[in-house]
Amino acid sequence: MIAGVTTVAAEGATGYHHGPVPVAVTTADVVGLWIGLVGAAVLASRRRGSASAATDFGLWIRDWRDVLGGAAVGLASQYLLIPALYWPFEQADPALRQRLSHPAQQDTASAHSVWSIGVLLVVLAVGAPIVEELFFRGLLLRGLLGVAPVPVAVVGSGLLFGLAHFERTQFAGLAAFGIVLGVLAWRTGRLAPGMAAHGAFNAAAVLSVVHLH
Repeated sequence: MIAGVTTVAAEGATGYHHGPVPVAVTTADVVGLWIGLVGAAVLASRRRGSASAATDFGLWIRDWRDVLGGAAVGLASQYLLIPALYWPFEQADPALRQRLSHPAQQDTASAHSVWSIGVLLVVLAVGAPIVEELFFRGLLLRGLLGVAPVPVAVVGSGLLFGLAHFERTQFAGLAAFGIVLGVLAWRTGRLAPGMAAHGAFNAAAVLSVVHLH
């Protein structure tokens, strides 16, 4: 259940819903998406900002607490928030857990070697957090904060984060984690804590899923 929400959050829908997704396909799929997300942030910075993404979006690390504190938030979200969110619904629908984990199991089913697992971790636990935080909590959240109250902006960016992954069953978990990441970005004024949280959240999910193979 936990990994089902997380891996989709890391990479989005690949289109492979009837069998394992090759690691190379997963990588190519997200890299193509990253070009668009990073391009949008860079373009916005050049046209409406200082032309420095680090300055405009808080893309810097204050100290080691950004990394360790962010990672702790990510793991707490993975092992406490998401299970608590879905637990009442699992009591009413025992098959829900399997449906939640199915996308992640498909996306990691081709990872049978140390090399392929390493590639997945780099893509989902390093690349995806950097790119998605830059876009969703850098560009999108900061844009919403300019036109809406903080609660509306944070919740709105979290909901859009969930919707962007096109996964109906996993939407609640994706949106909830997106809101957590939004709060981190707003409270700290930086993206590094959210990137660390996102990375730890995804890494825990990937490792828990590939352990099952």
